Amino acid sequence: MAHKAGFVNIIGNPNVGKSTIMNELVGEKLSIITKKMQTTRHRIKGIVNGDDFQIVYSDTPGILKPGYKLQETMMKFVDSALTDADVILFVTDVVEQPDKNPEYIARIRKSNMPVIVLINKIDLSDQNEVTRLFDYWSEVFPGADIFPVSAREKFNLEPVLARILELLPENPPFFGKDQFTDRSERFFMQEFIREKILLAYQKEVPYSVEIEVESFKEMEEIIHIEAVIYVSRESQKGIIIGKEGKMLKRVGSEARADAEEFFGKKIFLKLFVKVAKDWRNKDRALKNFGYDAY
Repeated sequence: MAHKAGFVNIIGNPNVGKSTIMNELVGEKLSIITKKMQTTRHRIKGIVNGDDFQIVYSDTPGILKPGYKLQETMMKFVDSALTDADVILFVTDVVEQPDKNPEYIARIRKSNMPVIVLINKIDLSDQNEVTRLFDYWSEVFPGADIFPVSAREKFNLEPVLARILELLPENPPFFGKDQFTDRSERFFMQEFIREKILLAYQKEVPYSVEIEVESFKEMEEIIHIEAVIYVSRESQKGIIIGKEGKMLKRVGSEARADAEEFFGKKIFLKLFVKVAKDWRNKDRALKNFGYDAY
């Protein structure tokens, strides 16, 4: 039997559930998930292997109009995902305004790539609304496969996988068969910390934060990690640390718990907070934080 392999790129507006869908399809928590916009900042690949196939999923940032250089770079990740896909997985939901960001919909239509539309969060709606949206997206993407799904309830995702396998081209595997992502262990540790900051802090602070793992030393039973939380302004440093260091301890404790589950080892985590003034608008800082690789 011929071997199939290809790139399935997940595209859509913020908060429609792209990362939850990716994690469910891959079977690992690779993308962090919060209810806040701009949770995903990078393209994160998740790899699913079978004897005769390899699916390389790619989660992307939610589509938005950039307000600073970091967001411009995030949209370049989306742009690249529109050009190197074998299948586009376009995620919408029952809540969002369907005609949001029409320029990206137009570009997907012009791409001539196979498109699968997932109408997510159907557990929050009723049959009439789902039928209306099904008809709407059938007109927007003629010939596309459309699946009403609920990522949270793990509903109707198996037929999506079956259709992806039908659409994949014949190729040898692009990655080793024992590999499930293209990202490093340090990257996932950074994302665990950033997720906890997104969940714990309000307003602008979570969006002004970037994480850098400076030391990752793995031993037989424990991993020693030192990480720096960078903020844009001096005033944000005290907010991150909190009174008597309580907020920082909370972030560290929760991130450590996720990391121990992910890596399957005890984690010793030491966190520091530093100021990198206005890093979101500085090319060198963005490059140092890995936002140039698109």
